[in-house]
Amino acid sequence: MTPPSTPTPPPSPASTRVVVLGGGLAGTLAAAALAPYAGDVLVLERDAVLPETPAPRARLPQAAHAHMLWAGGAEAAEALLPGVVDDWLAAGAHRIPIPNGMVSFSPAGWYRRSWAETHYLISAGRDLLDWGVRRRVRELPRVRIRTGVRVTGLAGDAARVRGVHLLDGEGRRELVAADLVVDATGRGSYSTRWLRDIGGPTVRETVVDAGIRYASRRYRAPQGAEKDWPVVHIGADPRRNRPGLVATIISIEDGQWHVSLAGTRGAEPPAGDDLFEDFARRVRHPLVAELLARAEPVSGVAVFARTANRRRCFEQADMPAGFVVLGDAATSLNPVYGHGMSVAALSAVALRAQAAGRSALSSPAFARRAQSAIARAGAAAWSLAVGQDRFYPGCIGGSPTLADRLTARYAQRLTHAATGNGLVVRKLTDVMAMRRPARILAGPTVLMAAALGPCRAPLPGPELAPHEREILTRPPLRTPPPQPSASAEKPTEP
Repeated sequence: MTPPSTPTPPPSPASTRVVVLGGGLAGTLAAAALAPYAGDVLVLERDAVLPETPAPRARLPQAAHAHMLWAGGAEAAEALLPGVVDDWLAAGAHRIPIPNGMVSFSPAGWYRRSWAETHYLISAGRDLLDWGVRRRVRELPRVRIRTGVRVTGLAGDAARVRGVHLLDGEGRRELVAADLVVDATGRGSYSTRWLRDIGGPTVRETVVDAGIRYASRRYRAPQGAEKDWPVVHIGADPRRNRPGLVATIISIEDGQWHVSLAGTRGAEPPAGDDLFEDFARRVRHPLVAELLARAEPVSGVAVFARTANRRRCFEQADMPAGFVVLGDAATSLNPVYGHGMSVAALSAVALRAQAAGRSALSSPAFARRAQSAIARAGAAAWSLAVGQDRFYPGCIGGSPTLADRLTARYAQRLTHAATGNGLVVRKLTDVMAMRRPARILAGPTVLMAAALGPCRAPLPGPELAPHEREILTRPPLRTPPPQPSASAEKPTEP
């Protein structure tokens, strides 16, 4: 999954025109990927205005929730737009080492932080991450961004897409011709319908929906916790046959914490400000709630419920030439695993790799190979998400199969071993950080480590640095209501 470096000279004619649908993260990265291989790249965006600063967008409700970019995704973005990671960090984003920069409570217990850094993640508000990419893309000489337009369909037929139909800001109809159209319009994509409208294929779709709802809020970090603060994550346990609850604190710009709480169907977090911290005390350990009681909220609570895993198998369909789909429009993931942006970046790198090949961008061979490469870029993240979510009560999308249960059983063994085995930690984070494919977890050394289990005794509680533990000794700013039980849930035996 290592992204390529400087692109090779473009094989496509300089007259080739690419139209990218969607000016969000996936769309702008796709534009950056194709810019060296086309004479003109036009990005069409429905929002009337795209901010010139790290400000909220009108049509991006998920931006109100915590985001992270794993190392594999950050390196993919950097390969496409050299300097963008430094831009993020200069604007206030954090580079958090993994695993020693995470305080994480897994179903098998607390992960240790004493291992050496193997990977990292970039944490920041979504608005800042989008702005950093958009700013760099706007500087590319072959890329233009047109805002305030709504695409209504594809132009062409079952053999070839030749452009798109749109309505401009005044409601006038317009045809925009293109040699290649890339759909990066996100979860709400109409691509499957647009393809049928021009006589194209019916695309098989798989949906796995655990009914997860998010509630997020920003806090001013307590004094001393503004920098070098770990990600704090209390995960759910899908094996307990009850709804899963999750709580996460991520440091972002401006000395703030971005806090996201989530619950699967039957245990959705409330929208009210006064109930936010109450819900945080219901997760498997009260650490997040105790930290929030010592921080000051600086925003209201935002909720988001469009979290189903949805995979549209364009790579398996008889697609017309001149059309490719990537990002959430192809594979959208439960956000709790934090892989959506990284998959988008890796998909854009896969798109560039195909553009650097021998096929012209408008050729059937290019579209076919690019769509297959995009599917491979998101395969591991999809397997991780649905392999967990299918076990929650009320999940829509089918009960776990025998293969799901066997895979989950092995994953449990790995999680158990990772509480005290550095080799397993390295391999798991290789996959989580999207730097290595999931098949490395089936290697002989990992199989042996999973069978042997952890080499160290389980931790009795979270492994906190002295300055982190000191925060918890301060008087709370708000007195929590009485709780039935604030004790940690006992980890499940593998």
